[in-house]
Amino acid sequence: MNDIAIRVEKLSKQYSIGTSKYRNDTLRDQLADGLKYLFRRNRQPRQCEESFWALKDVSFEIKQGEIVGIIGHNGAGKSTLLKILSRITEPTVGVGEIYGRVGSLLEVGTGFHPDLTGRENIYLNGAIIGMKKDEIRRCFDSIVAFAEIDKFVDMPVKRYSSGMYVRLGFSVAAHLEPEILLVDEVLSVGDAAFQKKCLGKIDDAAKGGRTVIFISHNMTAINSLCKRVIWVNSGEIVEDGPSTEIVTRYLAKSVKGMDLCEEVWDDVGGAPGNDMVRFHSVRVRRQDGRLSDPLTMQTPFQVEVECWNLVPGARLHITLHLYTTEGVIAFTTASLNGNHPMPAGLFRSVCSFPGDLLNSGPHRFVVLVVKDASSVIYSHESRVSFDILDVRERQGAYFGREPGVVQPVLKWTTEYLGEDQELKPLVRNVRQAF
Repeated sequence: MNDIAIRVEKLSKQYSIGTSKYRNDTLRDQLADGLKYLFRRNRQPRQCEESFWALKDVSFEIKQGEIVGIIGHNGAGKSTLLKILSRITEPTVGVGEIYGRVGSLLEVGTGFHPDLTGRENIYLNGAIIGMKKDEIRRCFDSIVAFAEIDKFVDMPVKRYSSGMYVRLGFSVAAHLEPEILLVDEVLSVGDAAFQKKCLGKIDDAAKGGRTVIFISHNMTAINSLCKRVIWVNSGEIVEDGPSTEIVTRYLAKSVKGMDLCEEVWDDVGGAPGNDMVRFHSVRVRRQDGRLSDPLTMQTPFQVEVECWNLVPGARLHITLHLYTTEGVIAFTTASLNGNHPMPAGLFRSVCSFPGDLLNSGPHRFVVLVVKDASSVIYSHESRVSFDILDVRERQGAYFGREPGVVQPVLKWTTEYLGEDQELKPLVRNVRQAF
């Protein structure tokens, strides 16, 4: 028995840039091109100046029940691939074969008519994406409840807020019961609660044995939902393999060069400082020494500060103020190495940060040199910055960023203490209610 759900062989898609003689992919493109031709003064078609390949020689297979994530930068070709698989556009070269009923969550709300009510648009949009009338009728109450528009279902959708519009669009598409589900980055809109419900719905589809292709920039969701990841760049497949390995390498390349991991001053006279102390370097590095890998929430790392002490016998120590991107001080830490007199020369202070401490997001810090454990003699706002990435696999249905400046892993225990006699009537009433 063939267990292949999707087979793609040497798939390529070419587009023309900014000119007229090309094949229109949709009826809207044909109408727009015709109107432009009518109003053009000389009515001569413009010649093609340039073309580019959105996809180039892409090949892979996905088995039935497999959940595959597709990652890559904006413009890498991810959405083009899903549009071809969804039969929205045709490939220039190659073949994409799908074995089973397909549901696509590409652009939620596509096909809604603004003058129709939510109720009417549910039937219209459901029919557009391939749902039968009996199927829509059976799922209607669930669609409305999921979208949370009970009071407004008979109101024209042109009066809906953008959030209500998106919720209804996703709810209709999510209640299609396909064998293969194609999900583009539809979760970049909506509030956290809505995103949680959407991801939970996708998770339910995956656990139900459906084949899922999931495009997202949320690496936590990719790692948690998918066991396999395809990394696409410039229309080509870079890597195809286990999600944890591919995501780590993708993030390492993505953040490389974006963060300033060190600043160094070789000239004492031109270094930040004063007559008592001068900075030589400030660095952030992983404790395992792997410079090519990104910092994640689980990665132990260290901050190294090197200073020249210019006053023999001075009692100095280093204090770090760690800031989040919002300018909030996450915490303060200091070396305080006995506050002994220090000879003149170069000193290095190293602060070690354990894994499972900081929350995800960009961070920076201010380095203070303190004399006699009381007086700040110099404060340096470091240009060094680093981004803590959240790529952990989660068990729940929410894959967004949790609030807070720290995210420590703490030990929890739960134990049963027995049933109180006074609770028995309440427990009985709850059981009857369910």
